[in-house]
Amino acid sequence: MARRRKTRTHLKGETAKDASDSSAPKSFIIKHGQVGSSISQLVRDMRKVMEPNTASRLKERNRNKLKDYLTLAPALHVTHLLAFTLTDIAPSFRIIRLSAGPTLSFRVERYSLMKDILNTSKRARSIGMEYLTPPLLVLASFPPSGPDTPPHLPLVMKAFQSLFPSLSPQNLTLSSARRVVLVAYNPDRGTIDFRHYIITVKPYGVSKRVRRVLEGVATKSSTGSVLDLGNEKDVADFLLRKRGEPGPDGGYESAASSAESAAGDEGDAINLAGDYVGRNNKKGQRRAVRLDEVGPRLELRLVKITEGVPGKEGSVMYHEFVKRSKKEIAAQNSAHAAKEKLRKERREEQERNVARKAGKSKDGKDVHFEDSEPEDDTGDVDTGADEGEWDGEEEISDGEESDLDEAEESSDEEEVQRLNKRAKVRGKG
Repeated sequence: MARRRKTRTHLKGETAKDASDSSAPKSFIIKHGQVGSSISQLVRDMRKVMEPNTASRLKERNRNKLKDYLTLAPALHVTHLLAFTLTDIAPSFRIIRLSAGPTLSFRVERYSLMKDILNTSKRARSIGMEYLTPPLLVLASFPPSGPDTPPHLPLVMKAFQSLFPSLSPQNLTLSSARRVVLVAYNPDRGTIDFRHYIITVKPYGVSKRVRRVLEGVATKSSTGSVLDLGNEKDVADFLLRKRGEPGPDGGYESAASSAESAAGDEGDAINLAGDYVGRNNKKGQRRAVRLDEVGPRLELRLVKITEGVPGKEGSVMYHEFVKRSKKEIAAQNSAHAAKEKLRKERREEQERNVARKAGKSKDGKDVHFEDSEPEDDTGDVDTGADEGEWDGEEEISDGEESDLDEAEESSDEEEVQRLNKRAKVRGKG
């Protein structure tokens, strides 16, 4: 029986549409140089943040250089390269916009890994399905554009905005908003805080125990999510028992404290505009929205902004520790312009040399065919030539070709027989 050929894919609907969207920015997140295990884990955590538009299973080798990724990335339609390395002072983080720049260099002042955040938080959890859609970007505490605004901050905002797909409220579905990336500017310290959250939706206006009844408890039984009340005498013992009491004999919670625990914060409650993931999260339902941090957490300090990419750097647009005067900036710009002009001239000269060599090789083939014909210096025609002698310009018919082949074969056989006789005579001697 012939094997059935697969005609369907696993990508359907909006997922297939998002995967085929070529306008979404794609990134490589790498480490280069000698780094420790913590930086390697930080690279893996950042890849989870940037999913699904990043190379999650990219494997680096020790002999790979930064230039290798810069050469390979444009062919794979990669728009950003995020590189971590370790310096003598602190870890370094660079955002490189391919393929013409600019390049933003940060110093990582402090960082926490995903496992550190999950170990210190009771509420933080990650199922894994959240990483099938890109996160939402929130920029906070950045000063508005104006004459007093530092000129490098708008460029930093645009750099982080370009890392994530642009939002379209008309096409965005509520269920695809599963994560949030917060990039906040700290004006007191002059640093940028990077946070990663997961959006959780809970029933609003009910206590925690009632919410457990509504949502169910995950169990390994085949019957699904079933709440175990086997140790309770009455359902009221479970719903109204005071918080912190181990058993059903600890007393009931008062009406005031129960209402206080069930009310929650009114600012966190919203009416769902559409169906959301989770049980009973239907359109129009009143729900409380909460952000649970899952990490990683970084505190970044901008060090330098340069034009171009590493290896083809242009002028320095901003530097945290080096300040230049207007005269020095003008001299630097003129030096970069002269260098770029020289590079362009060399490229054009190289292209002209390649074209000239290609033309010479073509002309040389033509000259070779012309030289292969016999030249007659005197211009006289030898009419007394032997009829059996073959002329170079004379054509050979099929019959003549066969006669020449037979003559060559007979001469070859005679030569072989002569050599064999000589070998026999030497053997006898």
